[in-house]
Amino acid sequence: MEIKKDIFVQIQNIISNAQTKAIRAVDNERVLMYWQIGKIIFEEEQQGKDRADYGKYLIKTISETFQPQFGSGFSVRQLEMNRQFYRIFPNTNALRSQLSWTHFRTLIRIDNQDKREFYIAETEKNNWTARQLERQVSSQLFERLLLSNDVKDVLAVAREEKMPTDAKEIIKDPMVLNF
Repeated sequence: MEIKKDIFVQIQNIISNAQTKAIRAVDNERVLMYWQIGKIIFEEEQQGKDRADYGKYLIKTISETFQPQFGSGFSVRQLEMNRQFYRIFPNTNALRSQLSWTHFRTLIRIDNQDKREFYIAETEKNNWTARQLERQVSSQLFERLLLSNDVKDVLAVAREEKMPTDAKEIIKDPMVLNF
């Protein structure tokens, strides 16, 4: 019995697509988890006030409670990032499923909302990996575009970077998923 060689390619594509979808689903859940944790911390700290009275103490206590069991995802720094994540993206509907937690970590550090929205749009449009996004932010693409007379040329250079071909390129620290 002769087996068609393209059957192996088809099966390989099915496995690869399933792995990519699984990695993205896991990362989407991680993004939602961090958002929800940030929301709880923010709301508990604020309690209707403009500034939190005991934020540092609350975060430190949460970290000490959960870090031994769940690891570095509950460090003081990470919990502060969760709170800031919620403050910058207070509506879960605004969270883009195409973006990984690593993308959001870069976006959280951008103070200017217009600039942040520009990088979100460009990341989605160009399917940038988190590393590509960080490189564009570091190279000040937004500012270069504002100063440039030839916007199309600057964008063309930015878009010449390679597109991700593997799910592992999309997420900086993918969880191990065996199929």
